[in-house]
Amino acid sequence: MNPTLRSVGGIGLTMALALGLAGCGAGDGDGDAGETPSADGAFPVEIESALGTAQIPEQPERVLTLGQGSAETSIALGVVPVGIESYEWGSDDTGYLPWIHEAVTESGEQLPEQFAGATDIDFEAIIELAPDVILAPWSGVTQEQYDILSDIAPTVAYPDLPWSTDWDQQIEIIGEALGRPEEAAELITEIEGRFERTAEEHPEFADLTFSYIYTDGPGTLGVFLPDEQRVAMVRGLGLRVDPVVETFPETEGTDSALIGLENADQLADSDLIFTFYSDPETRAEIEAQELYAAIPAIEQGAVVTSDDNSFVTASSLINPLTVPWVIDRYVPLIEEAAAELDG
Repeated sequence: MNPTLRSVGGIGLTMALALGLAGCGAGDGDGDAGETPSADGAFPVEIESALGTAQIPEQPERVLTLGQGSAETSIALGVVPVGIESYEWGSDDTGYLPWIHEAVTESGEQLPEQFAGATDIDFEAIIELAPDVILAPWSGVTQEQYDILSDIAPTVAYPDLPWSTDWDQQIEIIGEALGRPEEAAELITEIEGRFERTAEEHPEFADLTFSYIYTDGPGTLGVFLPDEQRVAMVRGLGLRVDPVVETFPETEGTDSALIGLENADQLADSDLIFTFYSDPETRAEIEAQELYAAIPAIEQGAVVTSDDNSFVTASSLINPLTVPWVIDRYVPLIEEAAAELDG
């Protein structure tokens, strides 16, 4: 399958994120940008990470983001980054992730510049963008990359392991870096409220258990664990993770468990299966496997999936722009899959 929006151990499931150039705009709770708010945090600020300490002397104006989710949070907090990683797989025909394109264009600001990231960061492009802070709290930045980035501008990396920062922690870190901790806390509250309202509007979701699975080709099977962001997104809508998922040992540093296709029968009690496929050919190949096809939810067609790469990307990220963009699209897919259940 196509890589997912994070590194998943040695199975090569990696993705980057797309964004781009300059300006400021304010978040309104639903992720729209508008007038720039003043900072409510004190500077200088020091933010420790697993790779080093970022010393931010004053309120940043030229923000650059690496990894996923940081650009969206920065935009919602009123600062459109001057640069972000390009991510073609999840972008639409505008060349941007649609929720980012919508928020920035609606604010009247200029879209950010996009540059190569992931394992081949375009440091020259970053230097040309002259950032005064680099935000990468949910990323796979290496120590070597971090050291180079820190020579360009104060760089905020992940607090523990690559691709392991919780969504609310990421918002808090970015809020601190931008001098907007109170507004960041409000964004977290708004996201939680949006989830709660959706769950209340669909009480039938509480009766459904699910597993969120992935494969990396024939014979493989992995399960994302409850705190992984795409699983947390579904939990937020009111569905319950199949208890068996809690018994799977984590594949180190991935928020997932590689259980192998031979253990597919352990998902027999999952009412719904959530997954994604990189293309129709890959889907046909995976579904043709006898053990895979025998998973009850798969056999019944109680599968929540999408061939829209933008949706797959957005539903893998919890942040102020993706949540409102995803929910209205997710609910019909879940209802359609649930309708396939026997009884």
